[in-house]
Amino acid sequence: MTNHSKPLIIGVSGASGLIYAVRTLKYLLEADYEVELVASKSSYMVWQAEQDIRMPPEPNQQEQFWREQAGVPQAGNLRCHPWSNVGANIASGSFRTLGMIVIPCSMSTVAKLAVGLSSDLLERAADVHIKEGRKLVVVPRETPFSLIHLRNLTTLAETGVRIVPAIPAWYHNPQSIEDLVDFVVARALDQLDIDCIPIQRWEGNK
Repeated sequence: MTNHSKPLIIGVSGASGLIYAVRTLKYLLEADYEVELVASKSSYMVWQAEQDIRMPPEPNQQEQFWREQAGVPQAGNLRCHPWSNVGANIASGSFRTLGMIVIPCSMSTVAKLAVGLSSDLLERAADVHIKEGRKLVVVPRETPFSLIHLRNLTTLAETGVRIVPAIPAWYHNPQSIEDLVDFVVARALDQLDIDCIPIQRWEGNK
């Protein structure tokens, strides 16, 4: 059992930067959140390209895989879904959640969400959050943004989606890649009113 009444959905698209998803999962599970995770088909290729690791397709094996990557073998409650299972619980508006975060979020996923396309479970779950008026955060990991990208992001913002680009800050004196990543993850989770990452926040000039 967790201390939180509703689960949070993590969507992992095929954008570069899987460390953002891993660190998000780490802190949520350590804080005893219930997490429903769906990784897109493209994310399997990104794991292979970035880490030379094969992510297993079977949900039970994938749960163990993500826990190993996050270094959280037991805490929290994690359920993984195949990207093709559009009949999963998270595909329905009747399934209550704390919200959803797509991290990292590819420009392809942004484009599909902006025009209401749902070709897999990740996109369907995100589309449900838009139509239900629930909290949805996307963390795009792309540069530079083309005009098409910006227009699609604007469309999502106009529907209430929170856009948190993977842009780290420097005022907290980061000492590692993890420090830079954790700042972005913390700011993204702030949009869901979740504060579970020990980052140095700006306190003003003294």
